[in-house]
Amino acid sequence: MKIRIKDNSVRYRLSQNEVTNLVQNGETWSTCQFMTGEITYGILATDAHKISCCFENSKITTAIPKSLLLNWDTDERVGFDHTVNGLFILLEKDWQCLKPRDHEDESNLYQHPASS
Repeated sequence: MKIRIKDNSVRYRLSQNEVTNLVQNGETWSTCQFMTGEITYGILATDAHKISCCFENSKITTAIPKSLLLNWDTDERVGFDHTVNGLFILLEKDWQCLKPRDHEDESNLYQHPASS
């Protein structure tokens, strides 16, 4: 799972396995190790009605309504977004690049719609 944070926005890009795991198991997580600690980030399916995001104890947790995830692993929807308290949150399926990049495994990403 990739995460991009810029100003007041958080963007997640999920591989096919991560989308499937989220839909079937209700959560998906990743951890980034630093020399002085780690940050964990992930998505959790909840009974809430809107997407939300919080940061506590070096952990970014994004909650998404279970209702939005229904069949997301098999349908054509790319993703979901919501703004709460000035924070823009975006979750989307991760596509393969149109031009291959060295040292980047894209085998588990979604085929880009513009690829031939």
